Amino acid sequence: MTTATRHPSAPGSPTGPAGPTGPRTVRVPVDGGELTCGVWGPEDPDAPVVLAVHGITAHHRCWPLVAEALPGHRVVAPDLRGRGRSASLPAPYGLEQHARDLEQVLDHLDVARAGLVGHSMGAFVVLTLAARIGERATGLVLVDGGLPLLAPAGGAPSPTATPDDVLGPAAARLRMTFESHEVYRDFWREHPAFAHDWSPVVEGYVDYDLEGRAPHLKPSAVVEAVAADAAQLFGGAAYEAAMRAVRVPTTFLRAPRGLMDEPQALYAPDAAERAREWLPQLRDVEVEDVNHYTIVLGPRGAEAVAAVTRDIPA
Repeated sequence: MTTATRHPSAPGSPTGPAGPTGPRTVRVPVDGGELTCGVWGPEDPDAPVVLAVHGITAHHRCWPLVAEALPGHRVVAPDLRGRGRSASLPAPYGLEQHARDLEQVLDHLDVARAGLVGHSMGAFVVLTLAARIGERATGLVLVDGGLPLLAPAGGAPSPTATPDDVLGPAAARLRMTFESHEVYRDFWREHPAFAHDWSPVVEGYVDYDLEGRAPHLKPSAVVEAVAADAAQLFGGAAYEAAMRAVRVPTTFLRAPRGLMDEPQALYAPDAAERAREWLPQLRDVEVEDVNHYTIVLGPRGAEAVAAVTRDIPA
C-alpha cells in the first residue's frame, strides 16, 4: 500500500500577479489559425522551459502564481483550442489535437526540451504530449488531473452525447451573458471554491475569461470544445497506451477538496495507486488545504506546484 506525501502550506508563498506587467503574449501558427500563449520569465534561450496547460473551461491566466514561484524559468502557457483567445480555432478538439497544437508551440519557440505541467484536463493533455514527444519532455506534473476519471453510474459519455449530457450545469454557464466584468466577478465571488481565496490573481483570471462587449459579455470557452474534451477523460485503450509510453519522472498532485470546495475530492486518495498499472513511476503528493481550483489559483497550491516543478531536470 502506498501512502501519499502531504505537502504543507509554505510561509511566504506568492500572493500577487507574476511580474509587474504579467505575461508576454505570443501567437503561434497551428492547424486552422493561431494559438494564443502567455509567456512569463526570461527571454534567455538557455532558461529552463515549463509548458503549463490549463483545465477544461479555463485559460492561461490560471498560472501567474506558479510562474512567480519559478524565477529563472520561462513559463509558456497556452490558451487551448476553443478557450480564451484561442476560442476561434476550429474543431477537431480532443487530447490528440491539443497535443499536436502544443508540439507546434514548442517547435515555433525553438524549445528543445521542456517540463510539462497540466491542471485538471490540461494534465491529460500534457501526458498525451509527453507520450508524443518522447525525450523532449523532461518531467511531468499532473495537477489534480491526468489520471482516468471513474465513470459515473450511467457510464462515461458517448461520442454522440450533447454538451449538456457531458457538462450539466457548466454548459449553462458557458452560454450565459453578463452585463459587465463586475457582474461576472460577483458570479465567481459566490463560488464556494473562492470563498476564502479571492485575490487580484483570481480577479484577473475571471476578467480575462470574458469576451465580447458589454452588456453582452460571455465566457470564452466554446461549449462544443469543452464537451468533446470532457468525453475523453475516462481513459480507454488509447489513453492507457499513452500512459504506458511515458518514461519521464511523473508526479500527481492531489487536491483533498473538490470543485465546489466540498470534502469529496475529484480523486480518491488511492487514485495514484490504481494508475500505477499504466504509469509505474508515478509519485503522488496530497497538497494540504486546497480545492480543485486553488491548487493553482491560491498561493498554497501554487507553491506546491512550483516546488515539484523546480525538481524537473532542465
